[in-house]
Amino acid sequence: MIRRTVFGTCLLLSMTSCYQPERNCKQFKNGRFSFTTTIDGEEKTTIFVREDDMEIDYFEGKADTSSVRWINDCEYIVKKLNPKSKAEEKSIHMKILSTTDNSYTFEYSIVGQSAKSRGEAIKTD
Repeated sequence: MIRRTVFGTCLLLSMTSCYQPERNCKQFKNGRFSFTTTIDGEEKTTIFVREDDMEIDYFEGKADTSSVRWINDCEYIVKKLNPKSKAEEKSIHMKILSTTDNSYTFEYSIVGQSAKSRGEAIKTD
């Protein structure tokens, strides 16, 4: 009985530890995307257009341009080209964690800080 339990546990662990979420990141290097988040209890949507090393964000009627430096197919650094405050001067590290046909789940943080947040971007074109 103990052998069966140990064998079953080992089999279960080996099957689940090999699972890797789908990450077809190359299809999300360029395109038009939307991202919705909650700010002060209200849902806000940002539309952004990324073309290789440039990204333009549209939020509440304003456009902002950032440079994009790809680390690998699934990670990149975003830095605002015309920051309006000290907070906007900081670069943001983005990491794509998983993908679907038209969306990706990502993790982001300010470069050098350990606090991370998650979001989902939907490809709209």
